[in-house]
Amino acid sequence: MTTNTPVLGRCPDCGDQITQAWLLVEYETSDGENGLWAECPSCEDVVAPE
Repeated sequence: MTTNTPVLGRCPDCGDQITQAWLLVEYETSDGENGLWAECPSCEDVVAPE
C-alpha cells in the first residue's frame, strides 16, 4: 500500500526530501509569504525546506 505524504521540500544541508510529517512550525512572514521550519529525518537538523 502506498501513501501520498505531501513533500515540503528538500533539506538545504543534505538534500533529502522532507515530508509533512516532519513539519515543526508554519508561519507567515512580514511580507505575507508562508515560512516553514521542519526537522530533517536524515541529518536531524532543523531547517527551512527548499
